[in-house]
Amino acid sequence: MGIVFTIATFAILGFIGWVIYRAVKGKSIKAHVISYAVACVTGIFTLAYFLSMDIPQLIKIVVCIFLGIALIVLAAYLQRRRQPSQS
Repeated sequence: MGIVFTIATFAILGFIGWVIYRAVKGKSIKAHVISYAVACVTGIFTLAYFLSMDIPQLIKIVVCIFLGIALIVLAAYLQRRRQPSQS
């Protein structure tokens, strides 16, 4: 269990370092890259949360997969709804 939190911590630190590196180099950072990185780190923490529960591991993994799918679909729906129509 501790290894998952360690990986998540290193992922967060790596992401922050990458953002700082891009800012120093003067390169732009797109919003979808930030949201993708946040989704990856959130997925790691979600996996760690479900693996700490007292239910069989297969059920935990299936729940994580379906929760991830639901969050991705929700984010895509909200992003599409907020975009101005192109006429």
